[in-house]
Amino acid sequence: MHASQGRSTGLGLALVSAFAFGGSGVAAKPLIEAGLAPLHVVWLRVAGAALVMLPVAWRHRRLVRERPVLLAGFGLFAVAGVQAFYFASLSRIPVGVALLIEYLAPALVLGWVRFVQRRPVTRAAAVGVVLAVGGLACVVEVWAGLSFDAFGLLLALGAACCQVGYFVLSDQGAGDSGAGGGEPPHPVGVIAYGLLIGAAVLTVVARPWGMDWALLGGRADMGGHGVPAWMLLVWIVLLATVLAYVTGVVSVRLLSPQVAGVVACLEAVIATVLAWVLLGEHLSAPQLLGGGLVLVGAFIAQSSAPKPPSGPVASGPGVTVAGTPEAHEPAGGGR
Repeated sequence: MHASQGRSTGLGLALVSAFAFGGSGVAAKPLIEAGLAPLHVVWLRVAGAALVMLPVAWRHRRLVRERPVLLAGFGLFAVAGVQAFYFASLSRIPVGVALLIEYLAPALVLGWVRFVQRRPVTRAAAVGVVLAVGGLACVVEVWAGLSFDAFGLLLALGAACCQVGYFVLSDQGAGDSGAGGGEPPHPVGVIAYGLLIGAAVLTVVARPWGMDWALLGGRADMGGHGVPAWMLLVWIVLLATVLAYVTGVVSVRLLSPQVAGVVACLEAVIATVLAWVLLGEHLSAPQLLGGGLVLVGAFIAQSSAPKPPSGPVASGPGVTVAGTPEAHEPAGGGR
C-alpha cells in the first residue's frame, strides 16, 4: 500500500514537472518579442532560480568538494547550454518545434553510444532513432524546403546536443561516487549548484548590465493580450524552473527514471498546446503527426538505452542519465 501511494505521488509530481517545464517557452517568448534578448531572459531565469535555491546549495556545500566535475557539467550543459540554445531558438521558430527538436536528445545519445563508444544498441533503439528522425522531418516540413528558419533549427539542435553532453559527462563519471564514497550526490543539491554555476557562466556571456530593465516594468503581448512582463518572469523563475526541477527530481526518486522520463515526454505536448492556445502558434496536421513520431521515437530510444551499472540517479527531458535528475534541456528542460 505504501509503495502504491509513493508511486501515485511520484506520478503526480512528474505530471506537475512536465506542466511546469512545458510553460517555460510560452512565458519566455512574449518577453523576447517585447525586446529582451534571449540570453537576458535565460540569465533572469537562471539567476532568479539560483537565488531561490541558495539555501539548498548552502546545505549541500560538501558537494563542491566531493563532485566538482558533476556540478560543473550540470551547470554548463544542463542549465546554461540547454537554456541558452532553447531560448535563442524561440526568437526564430515556434515553441513546440523548438522543444520537439530538443527531444532528439535520446536518439543522439544512442548515436554516441553506437558510433563513438562503439557499444551495441538494440534493434528497438534503432527503430526509435528512425522514428524520431522521420518525425522531425515532418515537423520541419522538409518537403517544403525547411519552412522554418534554418538557424533557429540549429539553435534548437544545440539544446539537444547539450543534453547529450550532460549524458556523456554523467555516464563517464558514473563509477565515481565522490570523496564520501558510496552515496550518490543529493539531486536537489546538484540542481542548486548547477543553477549557481549556470548563472555565473551566463552572467559573463549575457552581460545583464546592458539589459533594458525598464522592459520588466512594462507589458508583453501574449496572443493579443497585454500581460505584465514581471508576472511572466515570476512564472519562468518560480514555476517553470524551481517548481519544475524540484518536482522532477523527487518524482524520479519515487518512480523509476524510465517512468519519469516517459511522463516528461508530455512536456512537448503541453508546450505545443499552450503555445497554440496562448500564443496562436498553430501547427499543421503533418507537423502534429511528426511531433507524435518524435515523442514515440524518443520513448523507444530511452527505454532501450544501455543503463549504467551504478544505477540511475538522474533523468532529463526524454533521456535517462547517471548523476542527477535534470528533469530538461534544458535540460532544459530545457526548457
